[in-house]
Amino acid sequence: MHAVCVVPKRLVLGLLASVEGLLTNTLVFSFDFLLTLYNLVTPDRPPGRVVQEGHPGHGGKWPQYVPPREGDSRSSCPALNAMANHGLLPHDGKNISFRELNAAIRRVYNFAPSFCFFVPNYIATALGRSYRTDLFNLSDIDAHNCIEHDASLTRVDSYDDPDQGKIATALVEEVLRSGTGPNGDLTPADLSRLLGKRRVEAKRQNPKFSSAFIHKMFGSSNGSTLLTIFGGRVKDLRPVLGEERLPDGWEPRVRHRMGLTMLEFNCTVLPVELGIREEVDGSIARAGRERYAAAEKDD
Repeated sequence: MHAVCVVPKRLVLGLLASVEGLLTNTLVFSFDFLLTLYNLVTPDRPPGRVVQEGHPGHGGKWPQYVPPREGDSRSSCPALNAMANHGLLPHDGKNISFRELNAAIRRVYNFAPSFCFFVPNYIATALGRSYRTDLFNLSDIDAHNCIEHDASLTRVDSYDDPDQGKIATALVEEVLRSGTGPNGDLTPADLSRLLGKRRVEAKRQNPKFSSAFIHKMFGSSNGSTLLTIFGGRVKDLRPVLGEERLPDGWEPRVRHRMGLTMLEFNCTVLPVELGIREEVDGSIARAGRERYAAAEKDD
C-alpha cells in the first residue's frame, strides 16, 4: 500500500518540478530579451567605469591576488578561481551560496542579471541542490559532465587527472599563442580551430571520452567568454588563464549597462561551435576508430 502511494506522489513532484523549471526559464529568457533591447538603446558605460564605484575592481583596481593554499577548493573554471584568488569569493572556495555567486559574477565580469541567475541556478539543479538555501564548494561543480567536460581548452580530461582545479599549462600556452587577430589576439575562428583540435585529441587519447551536445556548447561558451568578457586580448588572458589572476587595470570588455546577456552571448557561441570543422569532416569519429584499433593491437 505504501508503494502504491509513493508512485503518484513522485509523479506529481516530478511534474511540478518540470513545470517550475519551464516557467523559470521562460521568465529568465524573456527578461534577458528585454535587457538586450535596453542595452541597444542606452549608451555603454565609459571606459574605466564598467565596475561600479564602491565595488572592488572599480577603475581596474582589484584586491590583492593570493594564490590558493593547500586545502583550498578550486574548479575547472579560471574565471571563478580568479575571483576566489582575489577574495571576491571566499578565498578557500568553500561554502559559497548560489546567490552569492550570482552577485559576484555580476559585479566582477558584467554579465547580465539574467545570465548571472541562470548559470548558478543551472549548477544548483545539476548538483541536486537548492539555489535559494544550499551552499557549494568550487570543486563541486567539477562533477564530470555536470559543468566540467572533456576536451577543455585549459584542463586535461578528468580521466587523466580528476583534480580539475589544476591549470594545464601546456594547453593554456597553446591557446595564448594561437591568436591570429591584431597583436596576436584571439578570434572566433581561432577558438573554433582550438576546440576542434582538442576534441580530436581527447577522442583519440581518452578511452572514456564523452561529449554530448550540451558539453560541446559548454566548451564553446567557455571559449566565447575569452572573446567577449576578455575581448580575446592575449595580454589580459595570460594572467587570467596562466595564474587565474585579474591583471591590474583590467575591466570587462563588455561595457553595456545591463551587462552581457545570454542572447548577445549566444551570437558569439553559435558561430564558434558551428565553425568547428572537425564536427563535420569525420575527424573526431576517425580519432575514435584509431584509438580502438590501437587498443586492440595492444591486446
